[in-house]
Amino acid sequence: MNHTTPTNCLFAVNDFEETKQKVLSWVQQFGTFCLLDNHQYRMEPHSQECLLAAGVKHSILANAGQALVKLEHFIEERKTKNKDHKPGWLFGHLGYDLKNELEELHSLHADQIGFPDLFFFEPQVLIRFSGAGMFIEAEDPTAIFKEIDACPVPQPQHTTAAILIQQRISREKYISIIQRLQQHILRGDCYEINFCQEFFAEKAFISPLELYNKLSQLSPNPFSALYRLDQRWLICASPERFIRKQGNTILSQPIKGTSRSIPGNAGEDHQSKIALHESAKDRSENVMVVDLVRNDLARVCEEGSVKVEELFGVYTFPQVHQMLSTVSGDLIRDIKFTDIIRAVFPMGSMTGAPKKRVMELIEQYEQTRRGIFSGALGYISPEGDFDFNVVIRSMMYNAASGYLSFQTGSGITFYSDAANEWDECLLKAEAMKKVLGSFG
Repeated sequence: MNHTTPTNCLFAVNDFEETKQKVLSWVQQFGTFCLLDNHQYRMEPHSQECLLAAGVKHSILANAGQALVKLEHFIEERKTKNKDHKPGWLFGHLGYDLKNELEELHSLHADQIGFPDLFFFEPQVLIRFSGAGMFIEAEDPTAIFKEIDACPVPQPQHTTAAILIQQRISREKYISIIQRLQQHILRGDCYEINFCQEFFAEKAFISPLELYNKLSQLSPNPFSALYRLDQRWLICASPERFIRKQGNTILSQPIKGTSRSIPGNAGEDHQSKIALHESAKDRSENVMVVDLVRNDLARVCEEGSVKVEELFGVYTFPQVHQMLSTVSGDLIRDIKFTDIIRAVFPMGSMTGAPKKRVMELIEQYEQTRRGIFSGALGYISPEGDFDFNVVIRSMMYNAASGYLSFQTGSGITFYSDAANEWDECLLKAEAMKKVLGSFG
């Protein structure tokens, strides 16, 4: 395509889900695309219902070292080149291992997926769903709409090859590691640590689109995504927002605390929610992360503006109830996106406190490099607003090797019961294991 000014056109949509499926079928032709979908989940605040970015006009790919410096130059260069117009949207991710740039840390574990530590792109085509219909921003929106309309709705693919899911850590080893982490807490090394384990399958040659659709049907969460970068895929059903900027307000919504959702039994389900809300252990985890987020935001916000808007809110998601808190603040005037990321990344809900020390312990005791997992995926709008999720409840897939991976974890405190933490990890993995089991 020639890089002329794109046109934004609105097209009527009669059947939202069918049209979205046609869009997903159409976008498979692109080596890079990013779908962000909240599945019309009504958890405020949300600024977009569903966004799809496809194709690359401009992009930046970098690994920890000078990645944020390069991103800052990339953003500023686009502003300079677009003096007469707003710069375009940017979509992309921040990998967990950017920590090595922010602190004197390292990552030595194997990474079988291969996402870079940072990637952002300005798309050739932007599609936005809203109550009014489907907006297409591109050089020829009408031609693209006709292409989409002509696409078939994806049909399930049938395979006889069972997917063997393996666990990187045995139950016995997991319990031993948790006990050692609690000794670190007892010695005062840290207060809380998020410890994760990997589930994986080898030579699992499957359709990422079908995997996303199956996961979305079973677990349609508000920060879901389907993200492709060449042969690397992220199939995401995240319930958690990392950070959002709208105007001068920045907001983070960390999740800490989980209980089982019990559909079909309203009484037991209600008791599960009450037990979570009253759990001293979960409240302790949650408030520690809230304090960490408050301190992070205070580094980039006006003095005295950081506040806790909601503490210990219990929200229901398809598989689980979660304890969620909301922290907001007023940003320092003219602060840069990269300065904000330096202050708040990685997110406290996936690390712990104090952040640097727990990241050292994560590297010491976990068995797999996190990569894009527990990083963030999202967008930066032309106005400079942004919204990023926390990459959890996600499958990472390398289509070239057939390696498929997902990780789950929980917050560990001195009072944690190792066996219960193991069960919580399995609970969080249930939807993904069920989806993968349907391929066999």
